[in-house]
Amino acid sequence: MQNKLSVKQGDFRLLRYPARKNEPLRAWDAADELVLDYLADDPLLSAKKSISILIINDQFGCLTVVLNAFSPHTYTDSYISIRACEANLANNNLRPVKSIHSMQPLEARYDLVIIKIQKSLAQLEDQLFKLRPHLHPQSIIIGAGMVKLIHSSTLNLFSQLIGTTHTSLAKKKARLIFSQLDEQLVIKPNPYPQSYPLDIGGSIPTQWQILNHANVFSRAKLDIGCRFFIEHLPQSNKPLCIIDLGCGNGVVGLVASIKNPNASIDFYDESFMAVASAEHNFKQLLSAQRCATFNVDDCLGSRAANSADIILNNPPFHQQNAIGDFIALQMFNQSLQTLKSGGELWVVGNRHLDYMSSLKKIFGNCQKVISNQKFFILKAIKK
Repeated sequence: MQNKLSVKQGDFRLLRYPARKNEPLRAWDAADELVLDYLADDPLLSAKKSISILIINDQFGCLTVVLNAFSPHTYTDSYISIRACEANLANNNLRPVKSIHSMQPLEARYDLVIIKIQKSLAQLEDQLFKLRPHLHPQSIIIGAGMVKLIHSSTLNLFSQLIGTTHTSLAKKKARLIFSQLDEQLVIKPNPYPQSYPLDIGGSIPTQWQILNHANVFSRAKLDIGCRFFIEHLPQSNKPLCIIDLGCGNGVVGLVASIKNPNASIDFYDESFMAVASAEHNFKQLLSAQRCATFNVDDCLGSRAANSADIILNNPPFHQQNAIGDFIALQMFNQSLQTLKSGGELWVVGNRHLDYMSSLKKIFGNCQKVISNQKFFILKAIKK
């Protein structure tokens, strides 16, 4: 059964989130299985002593579910991960746990920390900086990840920010990282968040500094797809309600607010760091003049129907390691519900992605606004 996890600790029913019909992917990976197998024989856990556990980046709640008896804390930048963890705890009739998101401080000193290794090295660096003050010399720190995500740079971060580090042998293309706190290490200041100057010319002030927290997409410079998008955003003097969906650092919404001087802008992203970055940038640069809201959500899940005139969207085509159009399709379907009659969804995407067919199926229409050698901009109208 695709959603049944069987480990030494027991059998558990785990689902990916958001739920999809006939889901082909599991809600855990071999790294989850490897670390759970290791912990099943750990005397600290087998003695069932009262220990404080922190689980970082538990994408769908697998580790949190299996280790629920120890009342772990979870730490993540992902709103979807928090909802997935809640859903899978409920699926297994387990009690809720304390969830801490990336813009909140950690609150305890932890005996055991499990870090699922993700793609973003910057996010890991920021997490290790924030974790270090919450460790003690006997803390057990375990990184768990697929081999393709663990590089010498990954191990160097653990060595430089935590202490002596080594790895396990690989099994099913997964590996564990073990690190021991070295209290004598001299630690540099956390380099995050970072900023870059927004330099796109035209009517946009080139002195703008765009702040980015560690897990924000295209953190170091303006993404070329985003650059193409903002060059061709719709313009109007009407009092429109515009949504920047999947806002990242908020550059699209910022430029849209300049091109639409009487519009209100609502920023949406599932990353707490993205929304915090967008809020900082907007308030620093435009807040005295303009109206905006900043929303951490699963796409537009909590947005009222028929409440927006324009939605601007640069959809992601992956959820961590899973590549596909399922997030884009969710965004398109929810945009249809959210737009007023006559409202417009503007989408930028790579030319090889077949968004036009999807939008025609969902909206009943779609037109190409403009394209270049790498990207297209599409517009679909709610009839």
